[in-house]
Amino acid sequence: MRTRQNGRTGRPRGFDTDEALERAMLVFWERGYEGASLADLTGAMGISATSMYAAFGNKEELFRKALERYTEGPGAYLSQALEEPTALAVATAILTGAVRTTTRPAHPHGCMGVQSALTTGDSGREVRDLLAAWRNNGCSRVRERFQRAVDEGDLPPQADPALLARYVATLVFGIAVQAASGVGRDELQEMADAALRNWPLS
Repeated sequence: MRTRQNGRTGRPRGFDTDEALERAMLVFWERGYEGASLADLTGAMGISATSMYAAFGNKEELFRKALERYTEGPGAYLSQALEEPTALAVATAILTGAVRTTTRPAHPHGCMGVQSALTTGDSGREVRDLLAAWRNNGCSRVRERFQRAVDEGDLPPQADPALLARYVATLVFGIAVQAASGVGRDELQEMADAALRNWPLS
């Protein structure tokens, strides 16, 4: 049934917004925020600039929606890892998830949240701040999980949850950059495994 908006007959959109957002996410993931031009985005989405603005807002708003989709999709390994029973299992799952996600066949290599921040200039200040908050939120969630591990005796009392969380986050970002540079999955997984060999145990 058609609806009336502003005195005019409304028509349903002639494209799948979910599919269009998926394609926009892949463009941002591959090219970064500033590297993804409006023509790149609309071309991949298969829509006009007018349709993009009407459905998603401006480029920054489209990026915000694409980042949410990335977090809930390819980046969902973080939330899943936090459910692991021990701190070491959490760290292992995070790094394994990062390696898997950043080297997935038929997808851009690297991490959307890292790639998009590397070349963001003054014109993308709000996006840069958004990505900093996104990364810090992930690190805070890991820190809280490690603090629980200390409280429960899974990590030794002298363990520093904040330092361990930052350590894991730094490894994740390093994996993302290396993956984007062409380093293979097996080599990255070996590095991740080596990084956890001296993990503090209770």
